[in-house]
Amino acid sequence: MARSDVNDNHEDQMDSGNFRYLIVKPQNGGFKDLVRFLRKKDKESISKFIETSDDGVFREEFMGSVRGDDGDTPEHRWVIFVSILVRKIIAICGKPMEWMGYLVEFILNLLSHNGGLLGLLFNALHGRVVMPQRGSETFISAIGHLDGRIDLCENKTVTKALDEVASGERSIDAEVGSRTLMDLCIMASKLAYENAKVVQNIVNIHWKMHFVDFYNCWNDYQQENSTQVFILCDKEKDANLILISFRGTEPFDADDWSTDFDYSWYEFPKLGKVHMGFLEAIGLGNRVKASTFQQLLAKNMKSVNLNGFDETATASEVSDISSSLSDSDKQFGSDQSSDSDQAAHADKEKILPEMVEKSAYYIVRSKLKKLLKEHKNAKFVVTGHSLGGALAILFPIVLVLHEEKEVLKRLLAVYTFGQPRVGNRQLGRFMEAHMDHPVPKYFRIVYCNDLVPRLPYDDKTFLYKHFGKCLYYDSFYIEQKVDEEPNPNYFGMRFLLPEYLNAVWELIRSLFLGYTQGPEYKEGWESILFRIVGLAMPGIADHSPVDYVNSVRLGREKVIQMSSLETM
Repeated sequence: MARSDVNDNHEDQMDSGNFRYLIVKPQNGGFKDLVRFLRKKDKESISKFIETSDDGVFREEFMGSVRGDDGDTPEHRWVIFVSILVRKIIAICGKPMEWMGYLVEFILNLLSHNGGLLGLLFNALHGRVVMPQRGSETFISAIGHLDGRIDLCENKTVTKALDEVASGERSIDAEVGSRTLMDLCIMASKLAYENAKVVQNIVNIHWKMHFVDFYNCWNDYQQENSTQVFILCDKEKDANLILISFRGTEPFDADDWSTDFDYSWYEFPKLGKVHMGFLEAIGLGNRVKASTFQQLLAKNMKSVNLNGFDETATASEVSDISSSLSDSDKQFGSDQSSDSDQAAHADKEKILPEMVEKSAYYIVRSKLKKLLKEHKNAKFVVTGHSLGGALAILFPIVLVLHEEKEVLKRLLAVYTFGQPRVGNRQLGRFMEAHMDHPVPKYFRIVYCNDLVPRLPYDDKTFLYKHFGKCLYYDSFYIEQKVDEEPNPNYFGMRFLLPEYLNAVWELIRSLFLGYTQGPEYKEGWESILFRIVGLAMPGIADHSPVDYVNSVRLGREKVIQMSSLETM
């Protein structure tokens, strides 16, 4: 088929409303198959690892038959090969990582509960060892031990600013891009790694705000409640600010890391290609039942309104769900009427309402609508670190897709920290039209050589692209406003030596920062040990929330100086 013919076919598919996808399946072949995968004409080996919605997608990705939306032939075989290899290794290490995580967190909490190693030995000799209880308000995650700070940098400033908003002295829009709001967001992003009791305790007691709820949401592909999110208001009555914080990549969770390295995507007409793993994490589909993505993201799902796990969809909503599922099946070509197909269709009709009830997107959206109705003057912020950052920007993306205009009018800002790429350039252009006017609302913060914002891998022929305003901080915490962070793919050879040298410098800096900037910035032995381990692969230690909190707090003076120069 000629290149122009394939392009025309692709455009026809998009115009007709067909949804396209590519799913990478590392588990479907062995390492020998993976080696053969690199051979361009070995279609059989490729098909073992790849599932596509149609032959057009297969030809575009692996046969170089068409030109991608970036203007280059999308020969992605090598990058997909690396993605499959890394995810295979992660899968092998999955259980050991999980066991290691339990052990590490138990030891860290055992030490902290007993006053350190010497205190533990003393208590052991006297038979008074305090045993940590997972899920209690004193059990802290590994992330929480890396950075023990829990108080906001300027809690009084936050309260004062919001009170001025309430009294009409200032507009809450003036807070967009401010250090006060950024500090609240990075601390909330870090807090999202903790259990519900810890979150509630810190929000209510330390931050003097109102804890709304904590949700453990369902990932239908992983078949577990692996997505956590909490909501707070600045105060219980007449709130001015609502904050939504998604949990990020847990250091010992193989599924989270596998999602970050996944290449699978789902394409929506006019919107663009979206990372499939992140869609699954926010509860909007399951690659095993690919039509669920189209169904759960259909515009008629705007009417579904849930208040939590205990509330089920109404009869009319279930009817709408079943009806739109039938339409989506037809668009995917499910026109056969065998008994097995009818049975599968009946199963899907049962599954979809259950998926909606447990979906992070629908649960959070429903609660947000209730809060916005209750607090007439409130605006909302969405935030997250790592994987949580991807979910934080994906949430308003779906709000735009569902044409939730009244909700979006109340969106103050989206702040993400160390966020991976979520989609292609078309998605970026689509969202920038909605997020940059009349003022920018999406801020993507990246610290130095952090590996995760460089995932999934991107180059001039690759589909995953960042968008939005990037606030980049180097290892001196100097802020730069850029379109893309330096070394966007991390693995470039010319950056390798500087990355290792920078990792050594960051380790040295961590030993003295508490003396030069104050006791608040003194790093504990856990963080220093993490930096030592991170010397093996620079970029891992840079993903720690420690440097993101420091960037927000210590980078302020440099930003003020730069702003002053700009106004001269």
